[in-house]
Amino acid sequence: MDQMNHRNGNYAPIRDQEDPILGIFDKPLPCFGCGIGWFSLLLGFVFPVMWYYAAFLYFGKYYHRDPRERTGLQASAIAALICTTAVFIVVAVFVFKSFLP
Repeated sequence: MDQMNHRNGNYAPIRDQEDPILGIFDKPLPCFGCGIGWFSLLLGFVFPVMWYYAAFLYFGKYYHRDPRERTGLQASAIAALICTTAVFIVVAVFVFKSFLP
């Protein structure tokens, strides 16, 4: 039975009888195997918009599809928060400097 499914291109899921959730995530993560969150974190240092994209996915609970994505999406959301805070501080300094004589 297994050989026939293998020839047709269908694979039998690998499952553990005691913990059936183990075999669900055997497929590699997207974005070169590191996941969308970590890839967005790394790419965000060049294009900070990627941090906001990953934060949007995190707050939209994208990690329910694959729990392995959760940490990378969290890291990107934190990076987006830090970037936003830094931008607000820089803008506030420039605004307050313009009011000084």
